[in-house]
Amino acid sequence: MFKLSFIMAAILCSSALSANEPVVYKDALYQQQKIARLTTLPNSLNFMVIGDWGHNGHFYQKEVAHQLEIAMYQTDADFIVSTGDNFYPNGVASVNDPLWQSAFENIYHGPHTFEDWYVVLGNHDYLGNAQAQIDYTAKSQRWQLPARYYSKTFALENNEHVLMVFLDTNPIQPEYKTREKYRSTQGQSYQTQLDWLETQLAGSNAKWKIVVGHHPLYSSGKRFGRNQGLRDILEPILERHNVHAYIAGHEHDLQYNQPKNSKVAHFVSGGGSEARFVKQREFTRYAEATPGFLSISINGETLTMSAINHLGEVRFNTEKHLDK
Repeated sequence: MFKLSFIMAAILCSSALSANEPVVYKDALYQQQKIARLTTLPNSLNFMVIGDWGHNGHFYQKEVAHQLEIAMYQTDADFIVSTGDNFYPNGVASVNDPLWQSAFENIYHGPHTFEDWYVVLGNHDYLGNAQAQIDYTAKSQRWQLPARYYSKTFALENNEHVLMVFLDTNPIQPEYKTREKYRSTQGQSYQTQLDWLETQLAGSNAKWKIVVGHHPLYSSGKRFGRNQGLRDILEPILERHNVHAYIAGHEHDLQYNQPKNSKVAHFVSGGGSEARFVKQREFTRYAEATPGFLSISINGETLTMSAINHLGEVRFNTEKHLDK
């Protein structure tokens, strides 16, 4: 019964969007479609996390984009994080590839999704021209991918800060070293990136430290059991420098994983257009095979995460305190 209701609701949502395209966003629409149970912290930095979205409008990409716009308005969010696999199946060919319009600009066209997008590269992005996605930063006002890896510090109240480090996990991923399909990921020294990561984390006095990469270190989804190699490389660095959260995509679902004896929260947001199966594991706090995205709110003491599906439902809420 739940599955049937879910399908019918998705069909109705999809039909409504199709019938009214292009959607005209007005104040009345935001109020009518307000997302219940979606809140923010006082004096907070607010942002959305979406990944694995670039399916040229297919699957549930348009529905997720619509709810992303509603959530951005409702939370007065500051920016959007993209966890990679920005264009399927094979990235983009150039900064003038038509996919920029059909899979990005024309999909995320609401006024509140025209905030900054802080982007990382996924494995599918490397099957095309990864450099073109970096170069698009100079062409777009909102697309922020200045280099294959970079960092950004955001201000909170009382002169406190959030450090966000955006990684390119593709050259670090051990299994790609022997896969012909991903040879293009190996044209750079991953050790140079790891040294840079250590420097960024060690040199920051930010109250919160968050690292973003495409590949998860823990997964309750399709790739459960296949993350150990990357985890062995990155997890000791995250633990050593008291990173509070690691955010990834790659898995086409929404997850929150919390390994035992670790203070690092592991969030996965890869449901930007389609969904794959998940299963409860020993470290799973939440995992759902649903299209959607995450909403994150941070202030001086607390981080909250809400998982939102393509129907505008908050499916899960959690909070993390700075000292826990």
